[in-house]
Amino acid sequence: MKRRSQYPFYFVLAALTLYLVFFIIPSLSGIAYAFTDWSSYYDEVSFIGLENFTRIFSPGENYLTYIWNTLIFTVNSSILKLVFGLALALLLNEGIKRFTHVYRTLIYLPAVLPTLVVALIFRSILNPATGLLNTFLRGIELDGLAKPWLVDPRIALHSVIGVDTWKGVGYIMVILLAGLQTIPREYYESAEVDGANAWSRFRHITFPLLMPAIVVVTVLNILYGLRVFDIVYALTNGGPGYATEVLSTQIFKAFSQGQYGLGTAISSILFIILIVAGYFVIRLLERESVNN
Repeated sequence: MKRRSQYPFYFVLAALTLYLVFFIIPSLSGIAYAFTDWSSYYDEVSFIGLENFTRIFSPGENYLTYIWNTLIFTVNSSILKLVFGLALALLLNEGIKRFTHVYRTLIYLPAVLPTLVVALIFRSILNPATGLLNTFLRGIELDGLAKPWLVDPRIALHSVIGVDTWKGVGYIMVILLAGLQTIPREYYESAEVDGANAWSRFRHITFPLLMPAIVVVTVLNILYGLRVFDIVYALTNGGPGYATEVLSTQIFKAFSQGQYGLGTAISSILFIILIVAGYFVIRLLERESVNN
């Protein structure tokens, strides 16, 4: 018996048309402009082939540094958010029985704060001379730990990662906590009867059944990390020097300077990285989920 679809195909034509007009065509146009010298300094747009991409990957330019900074930010922030988010979710799901809603709200609160507000607060806290953090460290006679957090090229990017982790870990915690609460309690009760300790229950019950939520938050973290802009721009504007410059901040600066062809070339590279990273991460985590 031939299976009939629930709705006719023409029901989705309007949505497909809007998607084509507002996403597919602009995306393809952007990729096309990456091969031109489109700029606010010239009236005409000329085809220049791979010149923009050659410039980006040239050893004499700093674009490889921007790519490297983006990857460092993505990997470190993703790991930190996942680890701390999972730890907090487990603690609120199992360890803390009173005032859990209050704790969840307090932990999630930074996620809803505007990025500019968070950046202004932490620029004050991390001020090397008068910031709260260094003042506290000096007050307890740990002067050696007081650092120029946002102005030292060696630690500025790690400071930005720390601030971003503080802001985003609550969001990750909520997703993982929702995943934990879908796991039936009967599994844990049976494991306890069989004498399984806390680590065995986590390894053989919690982690495998939580893997779909872990896949979701990992993909979200990676896609966010590769596209990060606001927290970096608000905290350091890519400085000091190029220490915290990432691809998105450089795209913004290229367009601000009227270098539209170069900006679209960088955007195309970022787009390719997003697709490749998202695909391989999903495949890897899904395979791990099946193996568990």
